[in-house]
Amino acid sequence: MQKKKSNAGAPARYKDPEVMKADIEAYFNNPPTKILRKNGEAQEIPFISITGLALHLGFCSRQSMYDYEERPQFSYIIKKARTLIESEYEFLLQNGNTTGAIFALKQFQWTDKVEQDNVQDINIVIDHAALGIKSES
Repeated sequence: MQKKKSNAGAPARYKDPEVMKADIEAYFNNPPTKILRKNGEAQEIPFISITGLALHLGFCSRQSMYDYEERPQFSYIIKKARTLIESEYEFLLQNGNTTGAIFALKQFQWTDKVEQDNVQDINIVIDHAALGIKSES
């Protein structure tokens, strides 16, 4: 006996965009922190990330959050949150914490290489007679 496959996924985490917006604002207003030691002194710094936001919102993966971004009522809210996180990584670049920030920004489709397309029109003339091919005219 075969089991029927259910088309239902997990229930929607958010139905109201305003509730999600409030949860996102709570994440940025009270972000998780990380203790870093610099010159023997402990510093507590905010640690904002896409994965951290997804977990804070109750998603089990970043992809689940990205899926919500496809819903028109949530699209702007999530795009703005992602842009704020991207801005944090840009800030890290200016503070000398570049390696991790560069990696993270590449996940936002940033690139550190120049891509160049070269398109040219080329006309090729084949001398059939020189190749020993008889013309069909």
